[in-house]
Amino acid sequence: MVARGELRGGIAAFLANATFAAVTARDRAGRLWTSPLVGSPGFLTDASPTSLVIAATPNAEDPLHDLPGGQQVGLIVMDFAARRRLRINGTLSTVDASGLTVDVVQAYGNCPQYIHPRELRRDEPVHDDPTLIRHAGALEPDDVHQLQSADTFFLGTAHPDYGNDASHRGGPAGFVRADAHTVRWPDFPGNNMFNSLGNISVDPATALLFVDFHSGRTVQLSGRAVLQWGEARDERSVRFNVDDVVVTSRPALTAREATRP
Repeated sequence: MVARGELRGGIAAFLANATFAAVTARDRAGRLWTSPLVGSPGFLTDASPTSLVIAATPNAEDPLHDLPGGQQVGLIVMDFAARRRLRINGTLSTVDASGLTVDVVQAYGNCPQYIHPRELRRDEPVHDDPTLIRHAGALEPDDVHQLQSADTFFLGTAHPDYGNDASHRGGPAGFVRADAHTVRWPDFPGNNMFNSLGNISVDPATALLFVDFHSGRTVQLSGRAVLQWGEARDERSVRFNVDDVVVTSRPALTAREATRP
């Protein structure tokens, strides 16, 4: 973690087979969002040990469409079927019609805990043409139902010195609770690195991405989070206050359940 991360060996092979990633970045108004990036195997390429090329961009209905370059970004790359995940942090050096380039600073794997196995359905070529359902300032009942039925979501956080970070959260369906203006979830024991919690403790800016992998419906949230402590010493939860909501339908994000290895 002290040395600069490099995309070598097993990391490069993992990227070559990946079909899903989530990126955390700021839009042109400075709001933090987490957005999905999908493609056929090979859409993530290690151009060098410290340069990641992504042959995809947030689409026209995504809040990170036309995101500004030069900023620090976080990515989480998922293999749901194998229950593997890789985190990459760095600087977004290039943004154009063909995709994104990230100058890598950190690259490291996380444990397989709480990853629900599934396989993204893939047609060739991959089409990610979403339909905007709603852009609002609060969750509606169908959004709340989706969040409270989820076993997976993606969490974006920020640090004033070290930039943005993307991570995965999972648990049994129902582990997330929500109403029109707030989202809450328990902080389950994980890899004990506390990247996200450390960021929230110094910068409340937070972004959430929920994907219904049966329908392809996504809910993206931008807002502020705060840590909450229970009576037990290690009992923690997070309360997120909703500022902005973007709901879309994305056929490329449908999936089928996979057998747990």
